[in-house]
Amino acid sequence: MDAQFQPMRGAANPHIQTLLPRLFRRKIKQQPVWQRLELPDGDFIDLAWSEDPQQARHKPRLVVFHGLEGSFYSPYAHGLLDTCKDLGWLCVVMHFRGCSGEPNRSPRAYHSGETSDTRFFLNWLQENLGQSPTAAVGYSLGGNMLGCYLAEEGHQVPLQAAVIVSAPLMLAPCSQQLEQGFSRIYNRYLVGQLKQSTKRKLSRYPEILPLPGLALKHIHSLREFDDAITAPLHGFKDSSDYYQQCSALPLLPKISIPLLIIHAKDDPFMAAEVIPAKESLPDNIEYQLTAHGGHVGFVGGTWSKPQMWLEQRIPEWLKPYLEKTL
Repeated sequence: MDAQFQPMRGAANPHIQTLLPRLFRRKIKQQPVWQRLELPDGDFIDLAWSEDPQQARHKPRLVVFHGLEGSFYSPYAHGLLDTCKDLGWLCVVMHFRGCSGEPNRSPRAYHSGETSDTRFFLNWLQENLGQSPTAAVGYSLGGNMLGCYLAEEGHQVPLQAAVIVSAPLMLAPCSQQLEQGFSRIYNRYLVGQLKQSTKRKLSRYPEILPLPGLALKHIHSLREFDDAITAPLHGFKDSSDYYQQCSALPLLPKISIPLLIIHAKDDPFMAAEVIPAKESLPDNIEYQLTAHGGHVGFVGGTWSKPQMWLEQRIPEWLKPYLEKTL
């Protein structure tokens, strides 16, 4: 397979690339097997499996971490789930707290550097389904989180390989990027999604958030949301402190397993600061920067036969790590 991405003719524009998956992946081909996993602190996360995990415990496994306010229903998530099932792999989307359609129980939620639920789930996966080759892929926020987790775990990570896609590896510049030009459209959408999620939580648990519901209407950017909610809920001084502590780019040299990072140079969510200096990366990290692709877009082929390049590139790159021991 050609590892280089070629955008669909007439669709090289980054905003078109970003939006096309929502057009071509509108219909969900398969319903997942849902499972609720209780967490040590009394909260929960929901899992969407490609098939019954107990019956597929011997298969190679791919864990998917979604982006900001994403879920199994995000086009990249259920599209990859279908691909994995066709390959004979077991795939699961681990939903961050509050992202599966039901507010979580505790004040804390999730953020770009929150790795404890990921650590718990991957250890649980190994303990309950036994040893089998396992990899992970993180998209956008989930990609930055995955980078933080891999760096924290070092050689102890229970994964054979990982892929990070369209991740805001430097959080502060990316939050600034979303306040400029056409990218403000995405900022408005993301903030709107976060505010809706927060309203649902406030209506169900009015006592656990430090923010009155009326104050939400005064939040207009991700930085303002992170200052008002993310930082105080998760123990950071403010958004700047959060961004500094949870940006994965400075942590990449601490990662020990094979890792592929995919970025589009024209990603409207990203600032140039997310692109690492090649000499700073260890040999186990492969960095692929494409000219086009938008944000988690990468749609090639033709209008009559579109090709979701990520659904080809990610499994193809992971195959040597997931199938070599079978």
